[in-house]
Amino acid sequence: MSLLTLLPFIVLIGAMFLMTRSAKKKQQQAIDMRNQMQPGSGVRTIGGMYATVKEVSEDTVLLDAGPGVDLLFAKNSIGAVLSDDEYNQIVHGIEHDLKSDADIVPDDASSLTDSSDTAAPDDAPVDFGKKEAAAADEPADTADADKAKTDEQPKKSEGGSETK
Repeated sequence: MSLLTLLPFIVLIGAMFLMTRSAKKKQQQAIDMRNQMQPGSGVRTIGGMYATVKEVSEDTVLLDAGPGVDLLFAKNSIGAVLSDDEYNQIVHGIEHDLKSDADIVPDDASSLTDSSDTAAPDDAPVDFGKKEAAAADEPADTADADKAKTDEQPKKSEGGSETK
């Protein structure tokens, strides 16, 4: 056999080796992360629950999810071990001034609009009716209005039915 016919098989075997190698690295990193857990550290489970580690055993972790709520989880169900700052920010809403130079994102969209806008005030009702168009179509004089009403009377068609 020539080297040219074996080349596709060699490339496939090499790609499979690289993919399994990266998967093993990720698994090892997850194991190392779970081994770093200590009582008092904040964690996030794979289900998205945030809790504090109370006890760590060989295969299980006892988590404190709130006052009087202790939950027993398998170590494999821990998705991430969080730093103290990150855990306090997520769970308690406490932020440290580590990122004081970062841009501040407003909670509402009021800062996105220009204050010199000539829009109607918020408390004024907005009417989406066609008042201006209806006023232009109506005759100004009442005599003209009566004449227009008689002109608009339905007329009989040859079919014998009257339209209303």
